Amino acid sequence: MGFYIRKSVSAGPFRFNFSKGGVGASVGVKGFRLGTGPRGHYVHAGVGGVYYRTSLGSARQRAARPPAPARVEAPKPRFDSTDGVQMVEIESGDVVEMRDAAFSDFLAEINEKQKQLRVSVLLGGSLGALAAFAFFAIGPVTGGLLGAVAAAGLAFGNWLDSYHRTAVLFYELDDHVHRAYEQVTTAFDKLAACAGVWHVEAAGPVQDLTTWKRNAGASHLVKKSPTAMTYKLPAVVKSNVTPASVQVGRQVIYFMPDIVLIDDRGRFGAVAYSDLKIAWQDSNFIENGTVPRDAVVVGHTWAHPNKKGGPDRRFNNNRQIPICLYEIMHLRSASGVNELLEFSRSGFAAPFAQALAQLSSTRRWESDCKRATVVG
Repeated sequence: MGFYIRKSVSAGPFRFNFSKGGVGASVGVKGFRLGTGPRGHYVHAGVGGVYYRTSLGSARQRAARPPAPARVEAPKPRFDSTDGVQMVEIESGDVVEMRDAAFSDFLAEINEKQKQLRVSVLLGGSLGALAAFAFFAIGPVTGGLLGAVAAAGLAFGNWLDSYHRTAVLFYELDDHVHRAYEQVTTAFDKLAACAGVWHVEAAGPVQDLTTWKRNAGASHLVKKSPTAMTYKLPAVVKSNVTPASVQVGRQVIYFMPDIVLIDDRGRFGAVAYSDLKIAWQDSNFIENGTVPRDAVVVGHTWAHPNKKGGPDRRFNNNRQIPICLYEIMHLRSASGVNELLEFSRSGFAAPFAQALAQLSSTRRWESDCKRATVVG
């Protein structure tokens, strides 16, 4: 997907526009004041540093570089037994502990927006229930009319939610930061293009010969599921940049130009790129399912091997199973990020990690981080 920055962002009747003269806001419906709509968070990233501005707020300064997040106590590992193997869950900690000082206002706003009642649910649900009652109690004509009113109420509620429950994030990237972020998206696209992409939920070592034979000679068992790597924004955020994102169990990680945003079922946290650690390595995986079309088969094993690695003749239909060269990528942070991904091709995690490191170093912090009012 080609990376580009839009020049405007719409949230209900409000439209935020960017030009060389700055950021302006306009209202498309007569009678609505700007103060009733979402605040616009303006982010400028360049060689001079990163500046955050919040519209409709008083100007104030922040510290130069937010302090590194305190190391939180890692969540206690939870164990599950699979085929006699103790499996340890690989899971991130509480997103509440994932905070970045420079991003605190925006985090507070989107968490508050997420908690707000959906007007569409209130109007659509109540009017829909009334229409259903009228349909059976009074007649189909009355029920149909109220059903049309319910549909209109749902549409109106969605329109209200589109700005009432929305936070606007507006980016201006200098050329070198733009190029660095473009490298991130290019590397992300290559990972997403892998025929197999999995989120590893748990893993455990095989510790006895019987289990080893029963599992095709595997040294470890893993519990994993296919996952999605796409470009999208959280439902409560409107922005002129659509970031790369990856689903990791119940959480979604968004790789924004300036921060790693993490959504845990409607609760948001943030991690600075300088605090995100990425490790990767090749992995020989015994593929008992369908071999991805782009996977490299490096060998075979038997479904039930003997001690020497050959077929155990006591088992009927003891078939050979391919061993594929996969790659695993581990994302972690002191604030609690702990996620493991697996890819059907090797050699693409390193460019992604290097692109993120380059983005972090390119987008370095200046001596101060100013916040000012954006005038529409």
